[in-house]
Amino acid sequence: MSQTSQEPAPGAAEPVPGRALDRALSAMQAQTTMGMSPRSAAAAWADWLSAAARAPGLQREWAERAWRNQWRALQGLADPALGFQPEPGDRRFDHEAWDQWPFRAWKQSFLAAQDWWGFATQGQRGMRKRSAERVNFMVRQMLDMASPSNNPALNPKVLQATAESGGLNLMRGAGHLAEDAVAELAGVPKQSETFEVGRTVATTPGQVVYRNDIFELIQYAPQTETVQPEPVLIVPAWIMKYYILDLSPKNSLISYLVEQGFTVFCISWCNPTEAQRNLSLDDYRARGVMAALDAIGRICPDTRVHACGYCLGGTILSIAAAVMARSNDTRLASITLLAAQTDFSEAGELMLFVDEAQVAYLEDLMWAQGYLDQKQMAGAFRVLRANDLIWSRLIRRYMLGEEEREFDIGAWSDDTTRMPYRMHSEYLRGLFLENRLTSGRFAVDGRVVALSDIAAPMFVLGTEEDHIAPWRSVYKVSLFTDADLTFVLTSGGHNGGILSEPGHPHRSHRIGHRAPDDHYADPDTWFQQHQPQEGSWWPVWADWLTARQAGAPVVPPPMGAPEAGLPPLDPAPGRYVLQR
Repeated sequence: MSQTSQEPAPGAAEPVPGRALDRALSAMQAQTTMGMSPRSAAAAWADWLSAAARAPGLQREWAERAWRNQWRALQGLADPALGFQPEPGDRRFDHEAWDQWPFRAWKQSFLAAQDWWGFATQGQRGMRKRSAERVNFMVRQMLDMASPSNNPALNPKVLQATAESGGLNLMRGAGHLAEDAVAELAGVPKQSETFEVGRTVATTPGQVVYRNDIFELIQYAPQTETVQPEPVLIVPAWIMKYYILDLSPKNSLISYLVEQGFTVFCISWCNPTEAQRNLSLDDYRARGVMAALDAIGRICPDTRVHACGYCLGGTILSIAAAVMARSNDTRLASITLLAAQTDFSEAGELMLFVDEAQVAYLEDLMWAQGYLDQKQMAGAFRVLRANDLIWSRLIRRYMLGEEEREFDIGAWSDDTTRMPYRMHSEYLRGLFLENRLTSGRFAVDGRVVALSDIAAPMFVLGTEEDHIAPWRSVYKVSLFTDADLTFVLTSGGHNGGILSEPGHPHRSHRIGHRAPDDHYADPDTWFQQHQPQEGSWWPVWADWLTARQAGAPVVPPPMGAPEAGLPPLDPAPGRYVLQR
């Protein structure tokens, strides 16, 4: 795939010999920084300092804020109700002793500093917005690290546990630390003892009916006497294993669809190695999505398919659908996008890591390795939610000495994958950095594709607390498509909002419909016009799919198509999901 009509993605080609040394040195540096570019960080700080230096009025506001914060913190020492309070959702200071002396002094001092830095790192006149966001993000990371809750000598919950156990909590924590350090040095991926793929998760019965070097296609066994006449194809993200959609039986979206009488196929992507470094983004479209559709067509001939893409899987499905529409390929009966972005101009906190310097830095790292490593990818996501995923865990495991309770979604998130060099470079540049898909500059086979060509009805889902694909960014697909579109906004985050099985407590959703001739409504207006409804969005989607079926239920199709060269190869979940 050419990313524009004339030129390949910058950075994808091998460097000229004179530059190889530069890239090798950059890659070595990137190994020590988890792929984060120090140049990007330094540029953001320089921009912030430069803007502040030429703004004496702003400096005066900062000084006044510091005095007010100091006074409020002093008031908080006398009466905690008069002082600073943690932000909503911040549970670091929940222990009642944080409002007692001397702990409240440390709490008030920290919250006062946090408030001041939050004010000081807002955007300034004449400063690039991206620089302000990056400085704010870096300051939050440093403050989170310096929180008194992370210091065992200052945290009352840790001190209480130490006194009650005679220090056993610290001994157990030291053991956990040694255990984790050995595993890290050995380079052994963490494996759950409770949740095992194929035994306790990814257990929906089925067969691998097609395999190439990029993916396996799983066909799930019917669980009803008749099924809907048109099958469903699920295209998951290749950034993680597919079984986020087939976790425990109680919260498996795939199992739910099969139980509702749908014939379900799902792509299981490979975990690329260095030998697959030159897999391209278009390989994932042509030899992934399109190959899966071709295989389904041999199993269910003369039948259209309801395609569903999750996260990056939805992005590549959108591209494939646009190419199909351009070619008058009408095999798609509908398109569902789950927490998937097509426009990346407002792509959330992940954009803090994407600029020319950062992308070049990652490219050098991937050029040296042939892929983006599992730990490097997972580390970036953990940093986005450092309080929950890093520091809270540090306190529980190393200071309180608690054994971590395992959850299926936690075991899945630890089962990470690699990203091939060329594909990830093309993705970061063509979509994240340059936003070519919705700016009319993304080309396939030398011709620019347009989402507006898509005529199939669309079901698009965003999640309210998504840090990876913010719902307002997901919603923007309505700007670039003209097809009949149903948009659903569900409670929860990028993964938790998807795992919203019927009966899940505290779940709600909003739903709206846009006919092809309706005018555009901005996301905030849409939000105000659609009230939340209690319960899961899964039945809503199942009903939507059922309403768009071409006919009455039929006898289930065979598993695979041996006569067409597609015999069942392996029981689900297949081989690729087990690759480490």
